[in-house]
Amino acid sequence: MRIAEGGLDDPRVQALLGIHLAMARAATAEGFAFALDPSGLRLPEIRFFGAWDGEKLLGVGALKRTAPEQGEVKSMHTAEAARRRGVGGAMLRHIVAEARATGLTRLNLETGTGAYFRPAVALYLAHGFVPCGPFGDYVASSENRFLTLALRQSRSRSGGLT
Repeated sequence: MRIAEGGLDDPRVQALLGIHLAMARAATAEGFAFALDPSGLRLPEIRFFGAWDGEKLLGVGALKRTAPEQGEVKSMHTAEAARRRGVGGAMLRHIVAEARATGLTRLNLETGTGAYFRPAVALYLAHGFVPCGPFGDYVASSENRFLTLALRQSRSRSGGLT
């Protein structure tokens, strides 16, 4: 598997993003699904990645810079045929590594609370993300769950690690 940046004009990417949007919206009350379509992923603060096996698209994910030292995981989705093969974990590790490489110290994400989202939440928790409150423009609701990952420890003013 290779993870490559870009590809939003590829019809295979657009199709998988369409599935992602439809499924996220079907599993979430109206107004609470924040998955991005291809046009939303073209913003300058977003880097988009595809996971490929040769010419076959296995999954997608994106990293959005939300502040000078913070980012957000966006649009993580694994193709149905590629699930339970490590694609989601590989994509998440790639996004975390890219976030670290660009100097981010915190990575956040928003996901749903329904049964459809449980495997994704388990993946995030297994990779060190922990529950947190809403961030950015998000508002807490019964439809949304917020997670965060500290990417680098820093020294507190008292001299200890935080």
